[in-house]
Amino acid sequence: MPAVDKLRLEEALQDSPQTRSLLSVFEEDAGTLTDYTNQLLQAMQRVYGAQNEMCLATQQLSKQLLAYEKQNFALGKGDEEMISTLQYFSKVVDELNILHTELAKQLADTMVLPIIQFREKDLTEVSTLKDLFGLASNEHDVSMAKYSRLPKKRENEKLKAEVAKEVASARRKQHLSSLQYYCALNALQYRKRVAMMEPMLGYTRSQIKFFKKGAEMFSKKMDSFLSSVSNMVHSVQEELDTEAEGMRISQQDLLSGNESVYTPDFDVASPVINRNLIQKAGYLNLRNKTGLVTTTWDRLYFFTQGGNLLCQPRGAVAGGLIQDLDNCSVMAVDCEDRRYCFQITTPTGKLGITLQAESKKEYEEWICAINNISRQIYLTDNPEAVAIKLNQTALQAVTPITSFGKKPDRVCPSQDVKNMEIPNDRVIPSEPASVPDSAELIAPGTPIQFDIVLPAMEFLDQNRGGRRTNPFGESEDGQKEDEGDSLLQQMFVVRFLGSMAVRSDQTVEVIYEAMRQVLAARAIHNIFRMTESHLLVTSRDLKLIDPQTQVTRTSFELAGVTQFAAHQDNKRLLGFVVCDAESPGEDSKSAYVFESNTEGEKICYAISLGKEIIEARKDPEALAQLMSSMPLTNDGKFMLLNDQLEEDAAVHGDGQEESEA
Repeated sequence: MPAVDKLRLEEALQDSPQTRSLLSVFEEDAGTLTDYTNQLLQAMQRVYGAQNEMCLATQQLSKQLLAYEKQNFALGKGDEEMISTLQYFSKVVDELNILHTELAKQLADTMVLPIIQFREKDLTEVSTLKDLFGLASNEHDVSMAKYSRLPKKRENEKLKAEVAKEVASARRKQHLSSLQYYCALNALQYRKRVAMMEPMLGYTRSQIKFFKKGAEMFSKKMDSFLSSVSNMVHSVQEELDTEAEGMRISQQDLLSGNESVYTPDFDVASPVINRNLIQKAGYLNLRNKTGLVTTTWDRLYFFTQGGNLLCQPRGAVAGGLIQDLDNCSVMAVDCEDRRYCFQITTPTGKLGITLQAESKKEYEEWICAINNISRQIYLTDNPEAVAIKLNQTALQAVTPITSFGKKPDRVCPSQDVKNMEIPNDRVIPSEPASVPDSAELIAPGTPIQFDIVLPAMEFLDQNRGGRRTNPFGESEDGQKEDEGDSLLQQMFVVRFLGSMAVRSDQTVEVIYEAMRQVLAARAIHNIFRMTESHLLVTSRDLKLIDPQTQVTRTSFELAGVTQFAAHQDNKRLLGFVVCDAESPGEDSKSAYVFESNTEGEKICYAISLGKEIIEARKDPEALAQLMSSMPLTNDGKFMLLNDQLEEDAAVHGDGQEESEA
């Protein structure tokens, strides 16, 4: 160790400028040492504080490791191994926390305390002695100045002795304080070396002791455990790398696809449409009324489940029921100048919800899926096969066939009616012996009309608030006498599918062929719009009435209806043939195809009963016999007893328990 500079004590009494200059060097060194000691103490206190924080942190860490078992992770299945491993780590952390607590105590005793004692004892002593030395020096200077001013001519021995005594006392006091001050400064040069080394010795020894105890405690029993945990982490990391590589490849494949997956309506010219869907899911815009004339459109996620249409907003846990699709109908609509809108109508004819798809493909697939679901084919054993069979009309249009495969052993739909018995004396048309060719029934290339156009006179009447038809025989304009003598009035909710000219009306096969061609044309040309009407069957005619305005769209004389039948497979399809005399000897025959909310056979039975009433009117006895064999209402009209009466009455909102016919 190099020699230490010292202040010479024998020069303290003389107090020469050279001694004072050397003293200033020692004072500057003591000041620097004080500043450094304060900074060093802050650093050591920070280490001690960090060690205390380490103890608290390890305690909290141990608690958190034990709390993993109590966490209700949504994907926490199969974490038993993880839980047991973390519990073992918690015990290890608790044992380490004991060592950390002991280390913190040792740091406080062997590192922080010595440096604090050095600062409070040695450095404070030097500072105090410096102040005392300064006061003594000033007092000596004052006494010397007073002694120097003693007069020469008039000496006062008594005064001189007092001043000399004062100078001697001040000089002795200065000498004593300087000696003490010089000794403290000289000793400080040794003490600072001890003060710097001793805390670091305590710190190092405490750390070594901590590590030794840790090694003795964990080196043997932790080796196998840490090895198994390392192997588990390594296997998980390998699985992660494999999964990450698979996701990277999948991401590249997905991003390298066609831009059509991002662009809505990319294939609007020729979309690939699946018409055999019995389930469908995707985003649609739902129309909501916010006022009398204002509406909003909300983009929501819709999906079908069984016969229900459900909606699930973003963030919702499950979907909610929006519409029961059984026996409902769906049609394309024009709504607020938006594209790809369609509307779902309930079986009672009440307007349901209006939806908008984002592309033509989605628009047509949703309509096809809802149509398939409304037929309840999802309840069959093989719904996909049934859906394919029902949608074969588009392919059948290319290869004409005579019918939908009519079963020879079934009774004609116009005669087979639920809950009704036909008297024995009625004439039942016999089945034709042979099936005519489709060209004999309908001329090839015959145009099809997909909408009903109002006659010119009725259109004018409608625009000027003209005549409305009441479906229950009551008239606002004195027309009760026109229908008062009608013995049959029955209302059905139907949707017009199409009509076309036919060549023959001698067999119901012409109706089946018309159904096939109309449905095929709709499927080929993607026509989903259907006009809903109320079909009023009376003993005089058939009337199609607008459900909103009650204006008669068109009517057919019942005497001109030569054939009528319901489809054998789709019970809601029906049609009839109307014969009109255009000129003497020439008749115009047209077939009309409808879809009904009820069974088509019931409508056929109503038409059959109306035609029988017309024939019975010619013979009063036959009419009386017919009326006696059928139940009548209080006003003498025929009552049709079937399970659709209450539904049809609810459609018109009259609240009746029975519907008159």
